[in-house]
Amino acid sequence: NTNNNEEERCLELGGHVGFDSLPDQLVSKSVTQGFCFNILCVGETGIGKSTLMNTLFNTLFEAEEASHYQNRVYLRPRTYDLKESNVQLKLTVVDTVGFGDQINKEESFKPIVDYIDTQFETYLQEEMKIKRSLFDYHDTRIHICLYFIAPTGHSLKSLDLVTMKKLDSKVNIIPIIAKADTISKSELHKFKIKIMSELVSNGVQIHQFPTEDEAVTEINSSMNAHLPFAVVGSVEEVEVGNKMVKARLYPWGTVQVENESHCDFVKLREMLLRVNMEDLREQTHARHYELYRRCKLEEMGFTDTDPDNKPFSLQETYEAKRKEFLGDLQHNEDDMRQMFVNKVKETEAELKVKERELHERFEQLKRMHQEEKRNLEEKRSDLEEDMNDFNRRKVAAETLMGQSLQGSSQPFRKDKKK
Repeated sequence: NTNNNEEERCLELGGHVGFDSLPDQLVSKSVTQGFCFNILCVGETGIGKSTLMNTLFNTLFEAEEASHYQNRVYLRPRTYDLKESNVQLKLTVVDTVGFGDQINKEESFKPIVDYIDTQFETYLQEEMKIKRSLFDYHDTRIHICLYFIAPTGHSLKSLDLVTMKKLDSKVNIIPIIAKADTISKSELHKFKIKIMSELVSNGVQIHQFPTEDEAVTEINSSMNAHLPFAVVGSVEEVEVGNKMVKARLYPWGTVQVENESHCDFVKLREMLLRVNMEDLREQTHARHYELYRRCKLEEMGFTDTDPDNKPFSLQETYEAKRKEFLGDLQHNEDDMRQMFVNKVKETEAELKVKERELHERFEQLKRMHQEEKRNLEEKRSDLEEDMNDFNRRKVAAETLMGQSLQGSSQPFRKDKKK
């Protein structure tokens, strides 16, 4: 029997075995599988998000100019398949359309937070399936958030601080000063110091490039000191000293995008794509997604240890949650049944009251009808008496008239005989 606390023993190999090719195998497999990288661009309409993406990847992505009249913020993801040498990259660029355009900006950050959480939730659902397909799963989790700051030269807007504060526990944030050619060199230096000071005083955690690996310690330490990067974007080619370079042409001169004395574009590209892309992917999975997953599972009642500090049992937790769910279901069913019974009783009582009212109304109408009938009978008998009396008088009058006519005709006959 081996003891669990037994120290690991290092052995020397007598000859070449071959597992030193594992890194090569890993590289080969990764290249075959391809990579994915997802960028979230947060910034006001017209600040230069699309132009910077085109400049970063040296291509022209689809872009629809957004108006300043959006009544809400919505996120527009676009996915592209890129290839450089033999490396394939599935790139998703997510734009925040309408950000900062509303009069009331209090809820501007909410759609962004919801989108990031939705991508985490989708991945978690895939991870928890019995039959998973994470190997060829299109991972849409956001690896980096480029936060575009307007080159005001003064301080951060409250919208910027609130949004970055809401996002810093969910995504790697790199703040960048957009359109940095609109601000002088001395103002830019003060502006960078002011931004970093405000971020620290408000407790906003921006992404720091890792310095643990000796291969990148020097460059990453140097670049961390340059944050936030002041960038200029352009896909226009301008001739400068017999060479075509990406630049912005002004009446007073030329701003070269890839000239480090003009702006920090090269530093951003170096950090984002050439040195730390894999680290950003790892940070997203190991830090931000892990935090979301842990909170979600704790909400569902899962823990690493039970109340007695015994190892966590998925089966027991599932059974306990199932029992709790069935108990809640039974309780809700009883409540619904009782509510239904109460409702039926209330309805019956209301119907009885209505029935009594209708019965009373019917009796009242019946009495009124009988009274009217009695009155009509009385009037009818009065009319019949009047008619009989009239008929008697008529007969008497006719008789009297007949007698008077007979009496007047007799003297006339006597005179005729004479």
